Amino acid sequence: MRSSLLHGVTRVTSLRYPGVSVDFSTASAFRPIQRIVATAQNGLEVVRFGGLETSRVPAPFDIVERKPMYRLRRYFPDVPAGERPPIVLIPPMMLAADVYDVTEDSSAVTILHENGLDPWVVDFGSPAVDEGGWDRNLADHIVAISEVIDTVREHVGRDVHLSGYSQGGMFAYQAAAYRRGKDIASLITYGSPVDLVAGLPFGLPAGMTTKGADFLADHVFTRLPITDWMASTGFQMLDPVRTLKTRFDFIRQLHDREALLPREQQRRFLMGEGFVPWSGPAVAELLKQFVVHNRMMSGGFVINEQVVSLAELTLPILAFVGEVDDIGQPVSVRGIRRAASRAQVFEATLRAGHFGLVVGGTAARLTWPNVAGWVKWREEQGEQPEIVHAMDYAEYGQNHSGVSAGARIVHTAASVAEVGAGVGRGIANLANNAVRGTIEISGEAARALPRLVRLGTIQPHTKISLGGLLAEQGKRAPVGECFLFEDRVHTNAAVNTRIDNVVRGLIEVGVRPAHHVGVVMETRPSALVTIAALSRLGAVAVLLAPGGDLKSAVELTGIDTVITDPDNLTSVAATGTRILVLGGGDNRGLDVVSGSDVVDLEQIDPDAVRIPGWYRPNPGMARELAFVLVIGTGNRMEAKYITNYRWAVSAFGTASSASLGVGDTVYCLAPLHHSSGLLVSLGGAVAGGSRIALARSLDPERFAEEVHRYGVTVVTYTWTMMREILDANVFPVGAQHSIRLFIGSGMPVGLWKRTTEIFAPARVLEFYASTEGDVVLANVTGSKEGCNGRPVPGTAAVRLAAYDPITGKFLEDERGFVRRCEDDEVGLLLGRASAATDVKGGMRGVFEAGDSWVPTENLFRRDADKDYWLVDHKATVVKAARGPVFTKPIVDVLDDLPQVDLAVAYAVKAGTSEIAVAALTAAEGAEVTAAAITEALRGLLPADRPDLVHVVDNIAVSPSFRPRVAPLSAAGLPAPSDRAWYYDNYDGTYKVFTDSVAGRLPWKSTA
Repeated sequence: MRSSLLHGVTRVTSLRYPGVSVDFSTASAFRPIQRIVATAQNGLEVVRFGGLETSRVPAPFDIVERKPMYRLRRYFPDVPAGERPPIVLIPPMMLAADVYDVTEDSSAVTILHENGLDPWVVDFGSPAVDEGGWDRNLADHIVAISEVIDTVREHVGRDVHLSGYSQGGMFAYQAAAYRRGKDIASLITYGSPVDLVAGLPFGLPAGMTTKGADFLADHVFTRLPITDWMASTGFQMLDPVRTLKTRFDFIRQLHDREALLPREQQRRFLMGEGFVPWSGPAVAELLKQFVVHNRMMSGGFVINEQVVSLAELTLPILAFVGEVDDIGQPVSVRGIRRAASRAQVFEATLRAGHFGLVVGGTAARLTWPNVAGWVKWREEQGEQPEIVHAMDYAEYGQNHSGVSAGARIVHTAASVAEVGAGVGRGIANLANNAVRGTIEISGEAARALPRLVRLGTIQPHTKISLGGLLAEQGKRAPVGECFLFEDRVHTNAAVNTRIDNVVRGLIEVGVRPAHHVGVVMETRPSALVTIAALSRLGAVAVLLAPGGDLKSAVELTGIDTVITDPDNLTSVAATGTRILVLGGGDNRGLDVVSGSDVVDLEQIDPDAVRIPGWYRPNPGMARELAFVLVIGTGNRMEAKYITNYRWAVSAFGTASSASLGVGDTVYCLAPLHHSSGLLVSLGGAVAGGSRIALARSLDPERFAEEVHRYGVTVVTYTWTMMREILDANVFPVGAQHSIRLFIGSGMPVGLWKRTTEIFAPARVLEFYASTEGDVVLANVTGSKEGCNGRPVPGTAAVRLAAYDPITGKFLEDERGFVRRCEDDEVGLLLGRASAATDVKGGMRGVFEAGDSWVPTENLFRRDADKDYWLVDHKATVVKAARGPVFTKPIVDVLDDLPQVDLAVAYAVKAGTSEIAVAALTAAEGAEVTAAAITEALRGLLPADRPDLVHVVDNIAVSPSFRPRVAPLSAAGLPAPSDRAWYYDNYDGTYKVFTDSVAGRLPWKSTA
């Protein structure tokens, strides 16, 4: 009880002295004294008790469920459960659950109840008093809300309308995505940001803020929480004008108790009583996932080791938007339209600030009655509320300024003209864009520079390896996410523990450093772990393609041991090697092969293995062999040897060229046994500290789902991989996605253009990485389709050597050195040998005395901009009677035709020489004509054009999706038909290839 002195007295109306009587209520001269006394009385009450006594009784509720993480309140429990539509209200992490029942006239729960709804409120309590509260993380809140939905659903027997204010709305979105919408009728949020980077408070530059958030998440909130007074102060500082105005108004009216009482509960709530502390882990996770990585927009945030994306939401959504909300800025709130592109998203826009959306006159008059109207409309019990309309993000997509300072002042003081606010916005936009651009550019440089410096310091004896980089990553960020597979997240710590356990198993079965061990595995976690374990042990991983000619590959490489998964056990058993089996889960089916040469590594207890004295983790040095890739088939099968330095060159080169960072999720479409998968996908992601999303196989439907769910930002490919995805039409033009980049090698020009059109504004980063030497080229800008770009900084310098592809000899100058090629002259690409390069097969004294170069097997030209273009492999050049004909330029011009789906060019033997033949498949519903072929090939010189062009029903592709020309070349000349054309030298056109024409052509007579 309060003191009776203060509780009963609010105003002094008169004073009586002997012989004197003064009535303050009528004597104007004494009214200032009356104000002073009333101010003193009310001020003393505020000082002693924190505010004025309002005698308000909160709305009635029962605690339906009580758990360490939360209490579930059901308001107005006298109403039988199930009679009314249930709505669950979620507070933000920093506010008490009473935010939905602050004042009598604007109580959310009361208004919703009066409008026929059944309100439930989640009370997270306070980490300061709840057991284990300071250890709560973000996932704990989401899982708690999921449990609440189950509980309410069980009580009322119907789907729940899930609702949240500010961060509570973010929780609602995340919990709905976590549950894939199960048992949720609709989502309703109030000032809940989604695109946090686009709508930072006061228009702060994204680069600056995300870097600060990253630092706080890693180094501050892992140790410290946010206390209630810090939360209160921070909230008030976000709108300092309103805070000062509120305090000034309160002091100015402190003498008038009746005027203050209606707003007293709200004032006390905002001045501190309504705020609760935040646990450090929850804040750190919030900053990391949703500010640093902005994964509410991109997808791929993690809840309980499950990958979640808002893109999976399909249920109706209503977002309340405050026009002058500086915390949940309109552009950020409207991000839900893009993030949940498959959902029906509506909005209701109010002239209100952040707090005013849920508490106060505007909330009482507009927010809560329209929430009730929305629920009834979705329950088919009423009409669509007038202020609710479909959200159209497009009209707001270019606004990156959020709420301007001018708009805030207009809202608070109503004294700034709109034209002035507009000018202010323009200036703010200009400044913000300039600062943001500067920070982004410097950020990319900051990421790239350490990688390039490290690459430049690698010497032959420097320890560098895949296993070593994964160990570094594990020490730097043990709980960081290493890779994703089938919706599960594997942390750096867990991956490194698994690698170490596999190493122990390999030691137990006798694998030692430098031992060449085959790996035949599908793309899966155990494959990545196996490759890394061999690297950590110092052994050499010989990567073989599942389903290939394994017996020939084993003979070629001389391996005696193969690690495989159960899926490939039968085919590996036919090679006669010792077999080590890893992965595959419980149903492994190892009984299909019996014998002493099959060892199940999963049955070895790593703790029981004695570690020998010779073992040193990650002993691999730059000059040492790390991997062997087997490429080609039949008599063209060959082994390519990759040193640790060669792998590091590609890894760091990819990471720097693609600007890969911890915010990226790299989707590995390329198999790990392919050079693109090993050197670009895996290497670039590990060197960049990015998450790796492993795709089991190329499945367009799964690709579409996982891109959304994982928040994929970078997709790796080989050759024509993207063709199947585009043909499946799983991504309509203009569909929302998080992809910013496609990286790989061999993408045809036409497919390149289709990919960038469908996935705009993403671009293609085409690489060329030689398996000989340390050459890495990258088309970083993506502006020239089909171009391989320039050498990546830190990789080998390159030169084009004059070369005769007919004789296979270099062309020399008058001094006897190899002649350097001029611009647009075709030559053999050479890379300068470095100190860490094994120069076996290299050349010395090439362009000057004493120099050292490693030749590749590919022919290039260099244009006037110093960009390099692949024109052919030296073994596939057509050796025509008129001279060499290069196949890739032919393919590029044909593939650029919209009527063409896929094109190849190849040689067909004709007597003592060869003729150039091009084969193509027509795009669906398109007709290829002689006129179109003629027009397309006019871009080549007559001597460079193919002798024959024909349409085929299908062009086979290899397991790595490279078009196969060997079957077509072996079939010889195409049969004359109206789908085949020959080149007429006389008028430079292509004409129908008929029987009569075939009999007259030169190659017929010389065959």
